[in-house]
Amino acid sequence: MPRQNGASSTPTAEERLKKFYQAADIKEENDGAFAVVLDGKPVRTPSRALLKAPARAAEAIAAEWNAQDVFIEPLTMPLTRLANTAIDGVTAARESVAEDIVKIAGNDLLVYRADRPQGLVERQAAHWDPILTRFESRFRVSVRTTSGIMPVTQHDDLAPAVRATLPGEPMPLAALHQLTTLTGSALIALGLLDGTLSFAGAWDAAHVDEDWNIKEWGEDAEAVERRANRRRDAEAAAFLLRETL
Repeated sequence: MPRQNGASSTPTAEERLKKFYQAADIKEENDGAFAVVLDGKPVRTPSRALLKAPARAAEAIAAEWNAQDVFIEPLTMPLTRLANTAIDGVTAARESVAEDIVKIAGNDLLVYRADRPQGLVERQAAHWDPILTRFESRFRVSVRTTSGIMPVTQHDDLAPAVRATLPGEPMPLAALHQLTTLTGSALIALGLLDGTLSFAGAWDAAHVDEDWNIKEWGEDAEAVERRANRRRDAEAAAFLLRETL
């Protein structure tokens, strides 16, 4: 978690960081981005870079800091965590992050279909086929699907088609990567990128199998909490993607 200039080192896992500021705001920088400031002092990422973003994204990050109470709770600050990742990590590793998205696209969630029960087969088709159809039409590529768990080899033109559409800037690329990993699908994430999928539609498509199992077997409280946390992170990524393109 980034700290205010002059603050002490990051606390251990046994400690909780007490709120050390009164108010968070944003301040425009020379490059047109907006830095998050705490009581007028800039917030730094773990690597000591300025925590900054385009205006609306920076405002939302500042709002996370303003929402903290007695202690700072990093889990409630998904935009801050993702911005830190983009600035400190993705900036220096854009190519490898992009290639990870491309790799996932070749082994995408939407490729592997159930062959039974019939209700699940139909539900997968209803949610996933329109996403595949739009992708194939836009990029003029064919995506191979299969039933079962054996790997399927995609056409050679799939990888360059995906690669060509990825954002080059660290923040939207980090957001797209997080959406890809949280949904298990680069094709779903790309639907959010090009605006053909709403967040609700993307989230439902990513959880067809899980929702089917819940309907059949129910769910426990820990699973509900894990899913809520994943959704919060995914919503933050979708917002950052939209606001930083």
